[in-house]
Amino acid sequence: MNSSDWKILYLSQDPGLISRQLSGEPITRAQAGPLRDDVSTDEITPVHILSHYDNTLGEFAHTGLRCQGENPIARQALRQAGFQVLVAGRRYGKGSSREHSPTAEKLAGVQLVIAESFERIYRQNADNIGLFTSTDFGLLDRMERGEALTLEDLLQGREPLAASILGAGGLLRWGRRFLSSVDSPTGVGSYEKDRRRTVAIKANGPQTLFEKILKRHHLTAPHTPDQPHTGDGLFVRADWRFIHEYYTGMADTLMKNALGQDFTLQSPAQIVVFEDHTSYVEESPAHVQGGLIANMHAMSQAQRNFAARHGLRMHRTLTDAEVLQDDGSNVAGISHAMVAEHYALPGQVVVGTDSHTPHSGALGCVAFGVGTTDMANAFVTGAVRVTLPECVRVELQGKLPAGVTAKDLMLHLLATPYIRSGSGVGKVFEFAGEGIAHLSTDERATLTNMCAELGGLTGIVAPDAETLRFIRERRGVDAVIDDWMHSDDGAHYAHNMTVHLNTLCPMVARPGDPGLGLALSELQERVRIDIAYGGSCTAGKREDFDHYHAVLAWGLNNNLKLPEGVQVFLQYGTTAVRDYCAAQGYDKTFAALGVRILQPSCGACANCGPGSSTDSAQVTVSAINRNFPGRSGPGQVWLASPPTVMASALAGELISFETLRRRISG
Repeated sequence: MNSSDWKILYLSQDPGLISRQLSGEPITRAQAGPLRDDVSTDEITPVHILSHYDNTLGEFAHTGLRCQGENPIARQALRQAGFQVLVAGRRYGKGSSREHSPTAEKLAGVQLVIAESFERIYRQNADNIGLFTSTDFGLLDRMERGEALTLEDLLQGREPLAASILGAGGLLRWGRRFLSSVDSPTGVGSYEKDRRRTVAIKANGPQTLFEKILKRHHLTAPHTPDQPHTGDGLFVRADWRFIHEYYTGMADTLMKNALGQDFTLQSPAQIVVFEDHTSYVEESPAHVQGGLIANMHAMSQAQRNFAARHGLRMHRTLTDAEVLQDDGSNVAGISHAMVAEHYALPGQVVVGTDSHTPHSGALGCVAFGVGTTDMANAFVTGAVRVTLPECVRVELQGKLPAGVTAKDLMLHLLATPYIRSGSGVGKVFEFAGEGIAHLSTDERATLTNMCAELGGLTGIVAPDAETLRFIRERRGVDAVIDDWMHSDDGAHYAHNMTVHLNTLCPMVARPGDPGLGLALSELQERVRIDIAYGGSCTAGKREDFDHYHAVLAWGLNNNLKLPEGVQVFLQYGTTAVRDYCAAQGYDKTFAALGVRILQPSCGACANCGPGSSTDSAQVTVSAINRNFPGRSGPGQVWLASPPTVMASALAGELISFETLRRRISG
């Protein structure tokens, strides 16, 4: 394509410069000034419009983009302006796994995105739909000089599989040509073929647990190496594939368009379908105001039809009204929390259409999120695309002080220069060291879950006696830890991080990004709150509710009440957590303080229900995993641990539980 045909939009930090470009004024890279870093998928496609997965999605591209407190790109603006190239800074596309984001950009006319670095899932999703991405800013110089760009120029530096997929126009087209010869996946729990392949694939010295699991699931496919190295694209067999309602209708449409109406699914017994985002959509301000309720119901129904048509197991969450009529047989909850409770086992590979799929890495399996096209391809071939990453070892020493949790540890890691610079993007984080033994599986799941915020492919903890206890307690199953399920001494790591747990303290993250963390004791200003929310996959587990209850029970015993104007919401991650809390009598404490209890669902974390803010002036303290602009409503969202969220609820301002106790005791 000739450079004169490219129309470039620089995503400047200055909203005025973006508005001028949208109005038709061309600017150069130098004139654009500093570019927006950390552009999230929540900003590219705000969550409340994800019920669109046809051409109308292109109308909403970048409508959530925030620059200096402003949203400079209105609905239809990007499409009407006719830009083919977007240019941004570091960590472009961070956050959710939603393929809607690159799809919206492509439907708006964008053909190429240039950024200093990309988040793994976003870039892979872009590859899969044929949207070009590049980190070569030299392309801009060539455009300005009037040079033509070839396909080879756009693919420069990409690994062979990604280049082949882009050259074919996307993954589904590529898969139709090349994946008919892929090795057939084995059934769940069958390791015989894995062991034969392990003999065939020679180990190059000591290996990490991640490398061992991936090699046991590695599939032979065209344009992929037999002996993959870091950065190579490959395909693996997944023991479990799961999807939720935001993606199922879209995946079904993709498969029908590529394969016709009568396609079949590979190993349907290994596929699980979840309805975990839409239980409270009628109470979601963003969906109500956007007139999207009917769309959301249609989206959920499309998933139910898909599951019924293919005979797939499905878990549906319940509304408050439905719970009254439930006979107790419904087992439901947030998808990745449910997978850890009911399905994943040590040594397995788990993939899901959610960026927080790494949750199950706490059990010693490889679990990672993929986009819709990746999952559609995996449904019909059994093969899952992954780029072989480097591993980072996070050595945990000592023990967390009382009142400090795994969430505080993650907010600490997110604020480190290594992570803030984007160095963790695409990597595997292995949590190890003697300190891991002091953390329960629920707490380990917080660590692996929030590897999505670190930018990583996944997180993993080697299985041990605690893993076996968790699986036996939650499922009544006696799992097995094979001798190979650990990292070898001398295994290679791209980076080593050491955290002395006893030095940590309660943390918070300022609104806008999970990486804006600081010790709560260092917060200079007084931050009054309007909403306190505890829940989500990250903080809706049993031990999280132990913390919520402990703080609120203390408050009751000290005759504390919720301050006027402060709303408090607690939302279970799964029905098992709900039933546990009822058995412990926690519900009585919650009711006594006027806390609103919500049935298991993603809820306010995904701006899908009560607990979301309704006004930009509102301030929320939340135990969820990310606080990108617009993520949980238009207000400001501070991230904190479960005990800090509840202590702040009682105080009406950001405060740690220990500080609140000292204040009350005098």
